[in-house]
Amino acid sequence: QVQLVESGGGLVQAGGSLRLSCAASGSIFRINLMGWYRQAPGKQRELVAHVTSARFTNYADSVKGRFTISRDNAKNTVYLQMDRLSPEDTAVYYCNAEVVYRSTGPSLGFWGQGTQVTVSS
Repeated sequence: QVQLVESGGGLVQAGGSLRLSCAASGSIFRINLMGWYRQAPGKQRELVAHVTSARFTNYADSVKGRFTISRDNAKNTVYLQMDRLSPEDTAVYYCNAEVVYRSTGPSLGFWGQGTQVTVSS
């Protein structure tokens, strides 16, 4: 059993910052990709950023230069630092992780429950 728990969401004014955290727990040997997705009302869930186990990163064009993804492999935790937030960033943010249970086993994807980020104008 693997659980991902997000925290750090909330209500902020445009131009403000938030830092999201996602901690994975349970039967984990290794986590490959970790990423953040978001879903606004009436829209599809979209990738915000992801980071590999080697700490290579990728960002959606809409957040480049404003958001920073990082991870702590020892803590099985991924972070998303969000700066210069705008109302367009308002969404539920979901953590995703590709988890390996055993060294020779496959990776399986898991999702967190989501955390609301609301940016007021």
